[in-house]
Order: sequence, then C-alpha cells, then structure tokens
Amino acid sequence: MRFVWAVVAFVLATVMIGAGIAQRTILRGPETVTESVTVTGDAPFTLIDGAVLTSRPGAQALSVQGTGTVFAAYGRTSDVTAWLARTDYTLLGVDAEGAITTSQVAASSAPTPDADGNIPAMPSPVGSDLWLEEFQRDDALTTSLQLPQDMSVLIASDGTAPAPADIQVTWPIESNTPWAGPLIVAGGILLAFGIVMYALGWRHLRRSRGPRRKGLPMSATQPIDLATDAEAKGVISSTPPRRRLTRGRQALLALPLVSLVALTGCSADAWPQLAPSPTPSPTTTVVADPDQAPPAVTQQQAERILTRIAEDVSTADASADAALAGTRLAGPALAERETNYTLRSKITDRAPLPPIPAEPLEILLPETFEKWPRTFLAVVEGGEGAADTIMTVSQQDPWSNYKLGYIAELATDSFPELAPAYLGAAQVAPDSPFLVLPPKDLAAAYADLLTNGDASPYAGLFEADGDAFRAGVTSNREQIVNDFNQTGAETGTVSFTTQAGTQPPIALQTLESGAVVAVTITEDHTFKPSNPDAVINVPDTNPVASALTGVSQSSTGFTTTYADQLFFFVPGAGSSEPIQFLGYRSNVLSAKVV
Repeated sequence: MRFVWAVVAFVLATVMIGAGIAQRTILRGPETVTESVTVTGDAPFTLIDGAVLTSRPGAQALSVQGTGTVFAAYGRTSDVTAWLARTDYTLLGVDAEGAITTSQVAASSAPTPDADGNIPAMPSPVGSDLWLEEFQRDDALTTSLQLPQDMSVLIASDGTAPAPADIQVTWPIESNTPWAGPLIVAGGILLAFGIVMYALGWRHLRRSRGPRRKGLPMSATQPIDLATDAEAKGVISSTPPRRRLTRGRQALLALPLVSLVALTGCSADAWPQLAPSPTPSPTTTVVADPDQAPPAVTQQQAERILTRIAEDVSTADASADAALAGTRLAGPALAERETNYTLRSKITDRAPLPPIPAEPLEILLPETFEKWPRTFLAVVEGGEGAADTIMTVSQQDPWSNYKLGYIAELATDSFPELAPAYLGAAQVAPDSPFLVLPPKDLAAAYADLLTNGDASPYAGLFEADGDAFRAGVTSNREQIVNDFNQTGAETGTVSFTTQAGTQPPIALQTLESGAVVAVTITEDHTFKPSNPDAVINVPDTNPVASALTGVSQSSTGFTTTYADQLFFFVPGAGSSEPIQFLGYRSNVLSAKVV
C-alpha cells in the first residue's frame, strides 16, 4: 500500500510541478508589445505626442534608427510644440481606435528679423535649455522612458537633414501567473511525501522477504563455544557493512531539487496577492490651483542650466570674451562683466569677478508661466566660509538660452517661505498694488533712503537691522570724503547721487503673500575742481576712472558709476512687517569726464 501512495504522490507532484513551470515558460504569453512606424517625407523633425506614449500602460522603450546622427529629446508638449512653431514637422498621434497616425504640420509662425533685417535660421535642437533630457547616438538610439501624457518626444538628425524614419515604441505586457508558485510548492510537498512513502515501503519489503529457518534443538547442558570463529559459525555481525546508494535512490533524492530550481525563477507575480493594499497616510502638502500653469523648469533642468551658464561664463572670463558671456548673461550681470573685461585689459593686476556658482542648488522657485519670457529664482549654497548666492535666470523665447540677469550674495540667514519647486510661483507685475510697495517703485525708494538716510519718507518701510549694504554705503562714502579732503579740500569737491537703475525689476510671489524682488540702483561718485586753475588727477587716486575714460586728468572732473544688484522681500499689502533686505552685489559700471 505504501508503494501505491508513493506512485500516486509522484504522479500528482509531476503534474503540479510541470503545470507550474509551464505557466512560467511555454504557457506564458509575450512580455512586450511593439508599435513600429516608418516616417515618410523630408521634414527635419518628428514629434511623438504624449498620447502615443501613453496609449498603452507601463514604461516606454523608444528605438530610433537612421543614417548618421540620431537625436531625441523630451519635454512638456506645449514647450516642444512652441519650439517647433517656426518649422515644418511630422506629428505622430493616435486616432479614436488607438492606432498611431502620421500627419504633416506646417510652420505656424515666422522668426522676427534681426536689426540688420536678416531672418535667423532654425537653431539646432542639441543643447537647448528647453528639454528635460536629451539623447544623441550614431545611426541608432534606444532608451527607456516613463513619460506622462503631457510630455512629448522630439526626434531629429542634425536639425536640417530629414529626421530618422524608423521609429519603434515598446511597452511591457503585464503577465501574472499567480498559481505557478503554489503549484510548484504543493508539487514539491507531494514529491517529498512520495519519497517518504517509497522509502517506508522499501524498508518493509526488505524486512519481510527471504526464507525463515528454525534452528536445531540444543541440549540444555551443552555449552556454547564463544571462542569459535564467528564467520565459521555463520553468525551475522551486529554492524552491517556500509551499502552504496543505488542509482534509483540517487534519482529519488534529486527529485526535490526540481521544485527548488523552479522556485528560483518565480518572482512576486507567481503568487496570488492576498494581502490588502496599504492605505496611505495623509500628509501636509501645498496644493496647486487647478488653473495654475506648470513651473518653468524642473529641479534637474534648473541644475543643468546653471551648470551650462557657469561653464560658458568661466570660458568667457578666461579669455575676457564679452560676446561669449552675452550668450549666458544679460542685464546688470552682463554689464558688470563687460566693464571688468575692459579693466583687466588696461590694469594688469585687476582681478576677475567671482565665477558663477552652479551647485549645490539650495533653493529653486520657478515661475508658473506657459509663455515667454519666463524666469526662475535660485539660491546656490556657498563654499566653506562663503555666502550663498541668489540669482534670477530668464528665457526670452523658446529658441533662446536661459540667461542670468541678477546675481548677488545673500546677506541674511532669514529667508521668506517659498512654494516648493514642483509648484512654482507667479511673477508679480511691476505695478502690483498687492505689495506694501510696487516692484517698480522699490529701487527709487531705496535710492532715496541711501541718499537721505532716516530723513527719507521711505525710511519706515525698510528694516534697518541686518541691512549690511546700507551701513556699508554710509561708511564707504565717509571714507572717500576723508581721503579726498586730505589733499583736495581746498581745490575740489566730492559728491554722491543715487538713482534707480534702468533694468526692470523681477518679482516672484512667496507663500506669505509677499514677493522676492530683484532691482538695480546706480551710484555716482563725482569729483570736481572748485578752483578754475585746478585739475583732477586720477591715475594714482582712481585708476579705474583713468582706465575707463582714457585720460589721466580733467579740469571739469570725473564721475564714476557703480551698479548695485539688490534683493528684497516685500510683504503683502496691509502687512505691518517692513521690507527685508536679502542680498547685494556692487561693482563699477562706468566712468566719464564731467
């Protein structure tokens, strides 16, 4: 009977283990599905709409084949289509049945001619700040993506040649086999049971087989000769000789390994999911307005843009190349470097400006705006003993690089609370009445404060404590007057004027109904002779003025202009809090003969 149970267990185990392995191998369906498209025509760009990428669930694997360079990049669909507005392109979309469609899209706008009347050519897509990520290979490109529906992929060659024609998108197919694991485990248990029953049956058979002989009767008084050789008497030894495993037993011991090996290839989808899904616990989050536009950049995108700016400006600084610096700088940030390049060409020991920091990025506040120009504010952590750097970076149109416009060193440890980078913030209009002072009036008000001090009508609006720039300006002007009076008190005068700069302000909202505002002011230091026979000599006392004007003395005097880039936190209208000074940078801008 034991053999019967063993045979039944072996048969059932073979069927169950075989069925479990078959589910994971020959009975399992395909694991991926691929859609292939061959693009016709000579359009230099192909746009794969997000609807194509999300037409099937799961991550996407993109494969593109062409001749020569194969370029691919992805970004928000609205950004990519805005970049393509100047050119014809091929659009891959989906119809109502979910099939991929191909259509040709004509350019919707023409580029604006430059100052000379020339129409700019369509830029290369390689290296554009608009993409979230880009890829470039020779002849063939394959990459894995996991994009939502509002993201699209741009395919190109070099931007002028026809885009690569052969495109494939592959998605995974969910193929769960929840009973493969239980079948293999149950089969293994039955296999072990069958082995045990087989062993017990074999043992019983060995004990019960062979003839049974009765021994001869012995006299009760006849002694047993213990000294007789045991082998001669036919006595069986109490320790049986070691037996070798037969091939049959080796096979039986190897059978459980079949189920163990099969189980090693079983992943989580080979088991039924009986446990309920965990319920997420609520957390405090900042919820965006449903109508709010997406942020201008992502964290990764902003870090890449800052790195590119830092590298290009560093190259420009090394060769004092103002044209190269102008590809990544604008406004006051560019003006101060152009002046520095001029001074370095005429004053041998003139130091370059500090390099543009790129990492680590400590704070990011992108503007929520789908059109252009668009801006983001960043705070980059300073090195050991150095102050953090705050800056604004703007993009004028989809085809332009982001350029750094304002840059300063933070002068406070207290920073207003900002929205998270994935939400961003709206830019405040220059004439907004929802702040204690409109951004367009901030520079003029602070300039008046520097000129008139506590007598200024704006003195009560600004926080005096922690304003290192105001204290520094006052101290610096007193030192300049004292130094000038030591030699020129009888023959000349020195005066100071301060006014708002020409650069428009940039203001981004905070969570406190206020705004971080960046402005510029200019300071004029004027030295004039008070005696008609006197002249102002500058080579020794003011080499900067001599280098910028090209003269060493003047009978009418000199004016040196400094540009100050300033950052403030301006509270919302109705707030009792003062305007807080955040940071500054001051450098010479120009000099002229009066």
